[in-house]
Amino acid sequence: MADVNIHLALCQRLLDADAMPVASHPGHAGTRVLRASTSAHGDVIVKIHRSPERHNQEVHAYRTWVPALGDKAPRLLATTYDPPAIVITAVAGVPLSERRLDPTVDQEAHRKAGQLLRTLHAAGPPRLEPDWTSWLAERAEYWIHQVGNRIAAARRAEVRAHMRALRDLAPLPALPCHLDFMPRNMIYGDDGAVRLIDFEHSRYDLPARDLVRLTTRVWPHRPDLRASFLHEYGQLSAVDDAVLEHCAYLDLLTSLARHAPSTASRTAT
Repeated sequence: MADVNIHLALCQRLLDADAMPVASHPGHAGTRVLRASTSAHGDVIVKIHRSPERHNQEVHAYRTWVPALGDKAPRLLATTYDPPAIVITAVAGVPLSERRLDPTVDQEAHRKAGQLLRTLHAAGPPRLEPDWTSWLAERAEYWIHQVGNRIAAARRAEVRAHMRALRDLAPLPALPCHLDFMPRNMIYGDDGAVRLIDFEHSRYDLPARDLVRLTTRVWPHRPDLRASFLHEYGQLSAVDDAVLEHCAYLDLLTSLARHAPSTASRTAT
């Protein structure tokens, strides 16, 4: 109840003094969000970020790249740094991960998701600096330290070999990325539209990284969804495939660290 009162007070202060609570939901990685009703904007989402870094990244994404998605993403309505929070429009529907769709309908939903990601990646000019392959290799060392003895020495050596191979691909252009591009963040509406949410990890990065979790967690069981997605997103190059292969090891590290019983850092990769 305290969380609801804090979120509601923020909404009333920032947007609508007469806002009323609708529902409270646990957010990702310790965040909480409140759905509230307002007179001017209908239902809205109030989200308090777990760190200033996440707040800054999501606000920047909403102001610079998300508008390219049009009505296929929420709109930023208000923001505050004390506490770090945003108010955005609510989008109708439920996460694609929670819908059991006919295979043909599911394929169409993933085709639309491919279009969304293609649009997001095109929302800013490519950047060659800094060298993202080197940065990711350095982050791998951080995560190796975080997982400690939960990863065998042979696997650590394997990860480092893949990070060296990733460095050898440089220079690679970076684009605006979502970096948590999974069905839980794709909202499927009753109108059949797919909308993208949760941009707190968004930043410039290697675009193929947005496909790592789909490649390792979803598509092995549903190659038809991969084909539908790539039909709209575009076919992957040999370099994209190499980035996917190497960064899958980095994703494994972050997953081990975040799901460990210890207090390992939850800083995004």
